[in-house]
Amino acid sequence: MANLDKWNVLKEILRGMESILVAYSGGTDSAFLLKTASDVLQDRVLAVIARSETYPSEEYEQALHLAQALHVRTVTIHTEELADPRFNANPPERCYFCKGELFGKLKALAEANGLRYVADGTNMDDASDFRPGRKAALELCVRSPLKEAGLTKSDIRRFSKQAGLPTWNKPAQACLASRFPYGSPIRPSDLKKIETAEAELRRLGMEQVRVRHHGATARIEVSPGELKKLVSDRIRKRMVAFLKEMGYAYVTMDLEGYRTGSMNETL
Repeated sequence: MANLDKWNVLKEILRGMESILVAYSGGTDSAFLLKTASDVLQDRVLAVIARSETYPSEEYEQALHLAQALHVRTVTIHTEELADPRFNANPPERCYFCKGELFGKLKALAEANGLRYVADGTNMDDASDFRPGRKAALELCVRSPLKEAGLTKSDIRRFSKQAGLPTWNKPAQACLASRFPYGSPIRPSDLKKIETAEAELRRLGMEQVRVRHHGATARIEVSPGELKKLVSDRIRKRMVAFLKEMGYAYVTMDLEGYRTGSMNETL
């Protein structure tokens, strides 16, 4: 299927859905879905942004600003995955409990607003990673129009650029709980440390960053092209001091660089 055909297929899928609630994070995928849905369905679209300690506050502000620029009706909800001891224990199926909490609230909100479907930004490339949250999506009948249309991440970035979306080249994001090895408890204080550390790395000029929490050790991942920048004296010394001030005894750099789902490599 030609790339442009995929975009047209997406539009046809959305027309058939008639009205939707978009699980919207402000990332590349959900922003493109929201923009296309708004163009096709107009006022029959509701964007919902979820907030909790597992979502960086910086991401929320960016997501809200873009939704307002797109003139899409937007609602913010608060999820309570941290109140679930199954989530806090951080088993490999952690995302199942998180998405169950999120999609359960979104489904109720869609029904209250007379919207036919809840839709998320899952795309074709997501099938290659371990994603137990998909089980929760399927159980709660959440649709994934981007995946249904056969859209890959590269397709979405290309079309987003054509549509004038500022998110077309936005680095991949994931909830902060993904920074913890499975079996390591997820605590609000540690989530805040990770959020603060990653914000500092971006302030220093890094684009694709992760700070993985291994107890007393902070393991920094940046894209392979940014490794040289990370070990420059200015940034290296700043981040060592910064992370030790937050309580880490050791600060390390992952020589393999950032890659999606690195915490799944031990499964």
